[in-house]
Amino acid sequence: MSDGGAELRLGLDVGGTNLRLGVFSDLTLLEETRFQANYSAICKQYPPEQAWQKILQETAQAIKPLLQKYPGIQAIGIGFPGFIDPQTGVLAQSPNLPGLLNVNLGADLTQLLGFNVRVENDANAAAYGEYCRLGQPAGGMLYLGLGTGVGAGLVTNGQVWVGQHGYAFEAGHIIVEPGGRLCGCGNRGCVEQYASATSISNAYAEQAGQRLTAREIAVLAEQGDAIARAIYVFAGEKLAQALATLLKIVDVEHVVIGGGVVAAWPLLQAAFTQRLEHDLIPVLRGKTQVHLSCASDQAGILGAALLAG
Repeated sequence: MSDGGAELRLGLDVGGTNLRLGVFSDLTLLEETRFQANYSAICKQYPPEQAWQKILQETAQAIKPLLQKYPGIQAIGIGFPGFIDPQTGVLAQSPNLPGLLNVNLGADLTQLLGFNVRVENDANAAAYGEYCRLGQPAGGMLYLGLGTGVGAGLVTNGQVWVGQHGYAFEAGHIIVEPGGRLCGCGNRGCVEQYASATSISNAYAEQAGQRLTAREIAVLAEQGDAIARAIYVFAGEKLAQALATLLKIVDVEHVVIGGGVVAAWPLLQAAFTQRLEHDLIPVLRGKTQVHLSCASDQAGILGAALLAG
């Protein structure tokens, strides 16, 4: 396909159960593809090295057709879940992809494809995508992504803030319920265990004895299912607790909440708003605008593409 000489970028967003790719010219999405790629199940089914090779091969196979179709692609960026060293690109650990320790997706894919690949934490990539879609607000922006887990990213002065070791703003692992549910990071009571799609599904299975997706549970809640409604209310409260803690530290004007769980935002909103107002210190109340994602579910692939260089 002809690209008219424009510089194109390819962004990937890797989730626990799916893989999304988008070709961009600046902020314009030219093509998006999605695959069922259950990397979480692969990590549970196979030994770590075998699982890693399968993940590499599946990711490379998804990329190759787009490289052929769009020869103008100049950069490839991937948003990947886990703790990624910004200097080396090494993935130290991925709480939702068990067994992956000290692997280098960017280097390994670069070798497979013969094309330089840059890897970012998936929440940081989504944060940057949302920041650009929001018009790059001068006061900075905090992003919370409610998906398989709970990710977060902070963008200030046009830069994603990653901290000394690359692991800053792992807000999904703020403890909101001391001694609570065991998290993939090794701690107990992380907000990820209460406000993510996975946690909502787990909670309903525990309380109602039926395994459903978060979307299916949301439908039941809307129909008046008391257990389903209570789970979403609790999720809203726990998310607000974590956000209030973050805002006391970073004091930004804009917060964007994205990810699949926001489709059920009306079920969380009242509890979230009440708890956030309660937990913020008085001087911060009313000074933050909370937005739902404005990136049409493209934040992760857009941010990965833009950060690729």
